[in-house]
Amino acid sequence: MTRELKEVQGIIFKRQKYKEADLLAKIITKEDGIITLVVRGALRPKSQLNAATLNFSYGRYVIYTNGRGLSNLRTYKEVKQYDGLYNDLTKNAYASFILDLIDHAFVEYQPLGKYYELAKFALERINENTDPEMITQIVQMQMLKAYGVEPELRHCLICGKETGIFDYSIKLGGVICSDHFATENSRLHLKPKETAILRTIGLLPFERLGSIKLSSDTKKATRKAIDRIYRGTIDLNLKTKKFLDELKLFNPSNN
Repeated sequence: MTRELKEVQGIIFKRQKYKEADLLAKIITKEDGIITLVVRGALRPKSQLNAATLNFSYGRYVIYTNGRGLSNLRTYKEVKQYDGLYNDLTKNAYASFILDLIDHAFVEYQPLGKYYELAKFALERINENTDPEMITQIVQMQMLKAYGVEPELRHCLICGKETGIFDYSIKLGGVICSDHFATENSRLHLKPKETAILRTIGLLPFERLGSIKLSSDTKKATRKAIDRIYRGTIDLNLKTKKFLDELKLFNPSNN
């Protein structure tokens, strides 16, 4: 494929030094997916490209690309930044994990569709001081489909019942009703409210979920359940997740 100039709209989320004065910056976009950009001269003093490619910067970027491999950043337009994410360690940690989770679900240049909007929703809400733990749990449940392990949350996997008391079974890949609690030994033994939360945040459109408020105990229980679901279904070992967990242990107020 021939290389061409192309304008993309997206969010910068990961940077690393590339050559003496250059860096690599990852950008998440809706139509063009995740792209790794070579930013020439970004590490030179007073480089405007450096400022425009800080983590959690968003706007329009003009790139030179052939739709695979590394692309080159040429210039940018109307770039802003989620300052709350960049300047707050806790918000930064949650946002970095969310974007890392999306990054690992797709190959580069694979269109993200609704998952780009999910990322944008999450960053905007966390930047605006919505509970980052709750936003992250929403993203985790909604991302299971992108990893190819979408759970059945609408009805009991065994009998199809849609109402009643439910629990979650990692082995079966979704919820089961109380009629089968005695015979299904792989269930998580969640409280009915906790299972209801998992069903809600996994099924409803994410833009309707930003105002959910839970008690600290319920959030801890659903977080542990989601972590167990991920461990039991997806082989992931993200440094951003490890850092986020360590941050919670270091500062219990972040739980």
